[in-house]
Amino acid sequence: MSTNRRTFTPEFKADAVQLVVQGRRPIAQVARELEINESSLGYWVKTYRAQHPDPETAPPAPEALRIARLEAENRRLAEENTFLKKAAAFFAKEQR
Repeated sequence: MSTNRRTFTPEFKADAVQLVVQGRRPIAQVARELEINESSLGYWVKTYRAQHPDPETAPPAPEALRIARLEAENRRLAEENTFLKKAAAFFAKEQR
C-alpha cells in the first residue's frame, strides 16, 4: 500500500510560519487549522527562527553580560553589607 505524501509550496510554509511567529499563536492550533502535521509546522518554525533570530531573544551583547554580572555582584555585596550591619549591631548590644 502506498501513501501519498503532501507537498507544500514555500509560500504556504512561509504563510504558516508567519501565523505562528507574528500571530503569537501556538503551533498546535495553527497546524489544526491548516490541517497539517504539528511536527512539520514545528520544524518549519524552528528553521525560520534559526535563519531569522529575534533581536529580543538573541544572546546579549558583551556589555549587557558585563552589566548583568556587575548588577548581580552589587546585589550580593548589598546583602553582605546588610548582614554585617546586623551582626555588628548584635555583637555591640551583647557587649553592653
